[in-house]
Amino acid sequence: MTESIYYDVIITGGSTGGVAAALALLDYGRRVLITEETDWLGGQLTSQGVSAPDENQYIEYFGAPATYYAFREGVRNYYRKNFRLSDSAKYVARLNPGNCWVSRIGYEPKVGVEVINQMLKKYLENGQLTVLYNAVPVEAEVENDYIKSVTYKLKDGSTKTFSANLYIDASEIGDLLPVVGAEYVVGAEAKSETGEVHAPDTPQPKWVQSYTFPFVIEYRPGENHVIPKPDNYEENKVKQPYTLDVDYGDKIITYLMFGKAEGTYGSFWTYRRLIDKNNFDDPAYPNDLAMINWPGNDFIGGSFIDVSEEEKERLFKAAKDLALGFLYWLQTEVKRDDGGYGYPEFKLRKDVMGSEDGLSKYPYIRESRRIKGMTTVIEQDVSVEFLEGPRARFFRDGAGLGKYFIDIHSSGYEETAKTSQVYPFQVPLGALIPRRVKNLLAGGKNLAVTHITNGTYRLHPVEWAVGEAAGILAATALFHDCVPQQVWLDERLLRKTQANLIDHGAPVFWYVDVPIGHPIFKALQFTAAFGTYQYDKDKNLMFYPDNEITQSDLELWAQGLKDGAGIPANPESAEAFLTSIAERFDVEAPVLADNTRKSFAVALDEILRDAYLR
Repeated sequence: MTESIYYDVIITGGSTGGVAAALALLDYGRRVLITEETDWLGGQLTSQGVSAPDENQYIEYFGAPATYYAFREGVRNYYRKNFRLSDSAKYVARLNPGNCWVSRIGYEPKVGVEVINQMLKKYLENGQLTVLYNAVPVEAEVENDYIKSVTYKLKDGSTKTFSANLYIDASEIGDLLPVVGAEYVVGAEAKSETGEVHAPDTPQPKWVQSYTFPFVIEYRPGENHVIPKPDNYEENKVKQPYTLDVDYGDKIITYLMFGKAEGTYGSFWTYRRLIDKNNFDDPAYPNDLAMINWPGNDFIGGSFIDVSEEEKERLFKAAKDLALGFLYWLQTEVKRDDGGYGYPEFKLRKDVMGSEDGLSKYPYIRESRRIKGMTTVIEQDVSVEFLEGPRARFFRDGAGLGKYFIDIHSSGYEETAKTSQVYPFQVPLGALIPRRVKNLLAGGKNLAVTHITNGTYRLHPVEWAVGEAAGILAATALFHDCVPQQVWLDERLLRKTQANLIDHGAPVFWYVDVPIGHPIFKALQFTAAFGTYQYDKDKNLMFYPDNEITQSDLELWAQGLKDGAGIPANPESAEAFLTSIAERFDVEAPVLADNTRKSFAVALDEILRDAYLR
């Protein structure tokens, strides 16, 4: 066997989740290797071109880890620092460079890469972090369900072998899973396996969500930048079809290129616009730039998971022809707002994607191989169809948050599951842990969700939260010299992992009025992780920290802790409630500063941390 180089943790895939996992581990002083199939880190935030992230309505102040917010603010500061903003934009705190309407922040993918590289710079310089680009896993040594080493193939055909204590698969389609022999699912599970109402009666491995090659165009009025007609254009134009019509089930809406059609949030052009020229007073941006990720370039010709290299190349060629064909159609045949057809003034900006053909370096992946984990999230756990709200199912091992509707893009087959709304949900730690392979974690879209719930867990901030949870879990396991499954099964180690996440600025429970940085953020999040506040008479996502404690509060909080011996169902007072919990854990009960909810959370946090962390 070739001698391998050792790291604490090897992260296969420098995706959105892979970057988050690395940042968490590096912050804990661990030595990390990231291997990445492309030459850009960041995944769907960068190399996949979707740099108008799919987020939720709370994202500006709650719902994601602190490191995700650091990335978003890094993007904003990059534009502030390197370009002259217009008077209308220079004092906007929540700058959206593209003023796109699908996201609260749109930016150029190459800028996202620069920000990520800057976030990792000090670790690269001090030797904690190594990044190996253009590398894919091809072979592994596994002994007694432990991964001993993994061999990667480089672009030039050579191989390198590395070993580590723990391995995180954060690749886009779960590339490490078959290499190490981990059990996984592809496509849609059968109803008999998951119990999901909208799952098919039999397994459907071909039901893998479609993928897309996005591209960026600049609007240059008066110029002609029409590309050569791509292969298979006429066939794709009819079959796709190329259109600005969108079928919303109950109605079909035709978007205008620059105008706002009735029933829409905005124009096709501003949907995922990355640069609004009106935000800048700088020669670098004389015109708008828009990223095109639309049904027109959404490839439904087949998944490239578990196919030969030759078939993968064929599929990529077909998907790229489809994308370039959509561009050609926009340049030559789309109906113009001002009459006539085609916008030859749309220029393909290859430099923004950093590729020779102007398409994203890697297709935008919506669905990966998914591990068979200790916990599997099903649609009944998150969908509003099955829950009362205001939150999704409570997971005692909550390790991150997400909120996005179940958005399933057709694979070209007759899928049964459709889009549906969800309540704000948690990422359960057990969904990151494989059932058998001991020193492996999922760090991205390959966590243990189903084909249906993948449709809501796959989005940018959720994948970042999954990666951060994997990194913190790995750091905790390394510190205690055990494997992730042991952490998950041990109540104290599980709570230590959650405390580490919270202390790292990663929320695990939905309370939007107590964001990161709030004086009681850590106390409220840690106590909520025990289920204390999962019952909410107000049926909203607010905690109201300054409100006086009521008897109703105490009864609901007691219901949240009902599984704990010695907790009274109807506490006489907040002091009595805290005393009973302290007695259960044989710790001293703290004195309430006052009779507010925030003081109760702080006091309960002191008890629980004393019981589990000290």
